[in-house]
Amino acid sequence: MIEVNDIVSMQIECVQRWHLEPIDNPFAIAGSMVSLAATVCQQHQFNYLLWHEEDIARSREVTDSQIATVKRNIDGFNQARNDWIERIDDWITEDLSRQSIQSVEGAKLNTETPGSSMDRLSIMSLRIYHLEEQLSRVDVDDSHREKVNTRLAICRLQRHDLSQSLKELLDDIYRGAKRHRTYRQMKMYNDPTLNPYLYTKQLP
Repeated sequence: MIEVNDIVSMQIECVQRWHLEPIDNPFAIAGSMVSLAATVCQQHQFNYLLWHEEDIARSREVTDSQIATVKRNIDGFNQARNDWIERIDDWITEDLSRQSIQSVEGAKLNTETPGSSMDRLSIMSLRIYHLEEQLSRVDVDDSHREKVNTRLAICRLQRHDLSQSLKELLDDIYRGAKRHRTYRQMKMYNDPTLNPYLYTKQLP
């Protein structure tokens, strides 16, 4: 059975480590993915990279050319983030097949896949880390810290609730009470054959 608590702990630990050891290669741990933990970690890494590019994009001090580069980075990391959500769900599909687990007749699909839930937990770990950073600032007042602590309490509750919901979903899937299916994102904006601003440039 997939241990959700281990996934959450891994996401928290990775965020802390990556802030101390900057990631030079966004594909540093891609390699040969054989375990769910490695797949979840790679997906989490793209969220980490995306988060910080989004921060840069909102700075008033960067040039227009830098913004253009950041925007392309955001598109690339967001595409990779979604691709790896699908890989998480594909891993679960393959694991169910390995264990010969089939859903019972009439089993329903959840509105969100386990991969999407793990993506949300990934983002929540980043949000909590950066909110906690705010509490150590020396240039803010007590009202700022109070606001941050209020948001932290909400985020921690949401992470707890989401973790519990994911546990229940996985339990239902692995005992066949719910069906599992990978939902393909099929993003169009990065596809030169589907984005009209890309394919019209190629016309004679």
